[in-house]
Amino acid sequence: METDVVTGAFGFIGRYITRHLLNSGRQVRTITTHPDKPNPFGNAVKAFPYNFNKPDELIESLHGASTLYNTYYIRFEYGGATFKQAVENTITLFDCAKKAGIKKIVHISVTYASEKSNLPYFAGKGLQEKALIGSKLPYSIVRPTLVFGREDILVNNIAWLIRSFPLFPIFGSGQYEVQPIYVEDLAAIAAASANDSKSGTLDAIGPETFTFKEFLQLISSKLSPNTKLVHTPPLMSIFLGKIIGLAIGDIVLIKEELEGLMDGLLTSKQAPNGATRFSEWLEANKDIVGKAYTSELGRHYRWRSSS
Repeated sequence: METDVVTGAFGFIGRYITRHLLNSGRQVRTITTHPDKPNPFGNAVKAFPYNFNKPDELIESLHGASTLYNTYYIRFEYGGATFKQAVENTITLFDCAKKAGIKKIVHISVTYASEKSNLPYFAGKGLQEKALIGSKLPYSIVRPTLVFGREDILVNNIAWLIRSFPLFPIFGSGQYEVQPIYVEDLAAIAAASANDSKSGTLDAIGPETFTFKEFLQLISSKLSPNTKLVHTPPLMSIFLGKIIGLAIGDIVLIKEELEGLMDGLLTSKQAPNGATRFSEWLEANKDIVGKAYTSELGRHYRWRSSS
């Protein structure tokens, strides 16, 4: 039985990739920031620390595995974590993977990743891709659009805000588009790409396209029909996000994320390759989505104190 390594198997995307691989009969290890975090897979998945500063130990945790599925990155800079450091850590990871004999790396990136982007998140993702291509290892770069699922933070918290407040902002015109991809579909696409003998890059896209206004209208109609959607200037939306963030002790809205959304960076020019329709998933999960707020800082930075 072949073994794969998934970075961040206790997180969102990494968890679904891990579950897909286990269900396919693969053995899985994980490398994670918090190896002592509660393990949803029990004894089926052994956890190791990233050990970016101890490459020999990182190589050992990768040794004997066939494929490395990499989800490692940060959503924003916080608490000393920077995009620059995340890219440097990724370069270390790929170098150690090569030395450990990894046969292929499947890297989860983002649509329109580019080292030339003026948005730090997308630029860092572009630098990760450049490092992977430069490693000369066989690779698949999978670029999802807007990923949704039960454990998702972004869509869940949009839903929570719509449930919790009488008004919700439509940033600017709301006519920019999103193409949400279900996280299980993303996991299946990533796993299938590992079997491709050629290196390459592909997007992971859901079958439905919405303007952002339509996206919010759909969520509101299913979860809180009385919530009024109001067009607001982007800067006012950022200000409101900061006020709410201060009240709940989290980072709710990031200027660069909003710019990426409004620039249409959560879409793709490729044909959809995900099967799950967001509208149908939302209908099936409308009693769950947005019922509770999910803290980005709580999940990734404060989990010890909140557990």
